[in-house]
Amino acid sequence: MGLKRRNRVSPNFSMASMTDVIFLLLIFFMITSTVVSPNAIKVLLPQGKQQTSAKPLTRVIIDKDLNFYAAFGNEKEQPVALNDLTSFLQSCAEKEPEMYVALYADESVPYREIVRVLNIANENHFKMVLATRPPENR
Repeated sequence: MGLKRRNRVSPNFSMASMTDVIFLLLIFFMITSTVVSPNAIKVLLPQGKQQTSAKPLTRVIIDKDLNFYAAFGNEKEQPVALNDLTSFLQSCAEKEPEMYVALYADESVPYREIVRVLNIANENHFKMVLATRPPENR
């Protein structure tokens, strides 16, 4: 008994649906990347006319409650004591010798706290950048 199938499976594969999925994923990631905030710690920066264009390798953040946070590269900010900040920055400098540090300090932070961090950077010959926000147009 010779039974034959009448419907044959086509060996062709349509990529039309695959390109639609990739296009939608591309749109999704483009939209969500603009929503992501680079700093999870809320700091109201002082205003400044000059803005740095380069991305810092290391971030030191001082919030309004005088809590210190630090992070290297794209890592999440971790709480750090002022006494441990020197060793943290030195370990980051070992990873990247041409590292520079961006200091994000809330505008209500006393100047002496900022100077403490600047002194640590100066003693260890780190390049330091003070982060500001652009001036508001009134």
